[in-house]
Amino acid sequence: MKIDKNNLTIGIISDTHSHLDQRIIALIKDCDYAIHAGDICGDAILNAMQPKTGEIFVVAGNNDHHCHESGPLANEISLHLPHGKISIEHGHEHGMSHPSHQSMREKYVDSRIIVYGHTHKQVVDKEAHPWVINPGAAGIVRNHGGPSCLVLQCDHDDWQVEMIRFENMTVI
Repeated sequence: MKIDKNNLTIGIISDTHSHLDQRIIALIKDCDYAIHAGDICGDAILNAMQPKTGEIFVVAGNNDHHCHESGPLANEISLHLPHGKISIEHGHEHGMSHPSHQSMREKYVDSRIIVYGHTHKQVVDKEAHPWVINPGAAGIVRNHGGPSCLVLQCDHDDWQVEMIRFENMTVI
């Protein structure tokens, strides 16, 4: 997919497992585009995501094989922006509990950012190029303290990643 816009915001989520936190839904509405890096577990999640353009880029997670009425999802996709490429996959094929960032960097050497999910742990690894980022879990399953996501701001060649974590809601 090619995106020609220079100044844009992308909301990045993963591992919703059939539940997307309402605060993240509101955050995505303020973004131009959205990415879901797998383990969606239902079309209702994708229907709830409404970025400004309406465009959502989605890959299958290891729990998404039979969950979507809209048909099978791709295992990996790439977004081509004016100042770099974003590669997206779920990450489980690079190591189940601790996916190898080096393995991903070797696979997507021409990318600027690699987005993955699977671990439910929020990570922004800028130690080498390409950057490797994981938004953590945007739902209630193993969210490590609260639902999380990332927001990528792309302003020409200046790309910034903001880490966001909400507190778990108390259920009474």
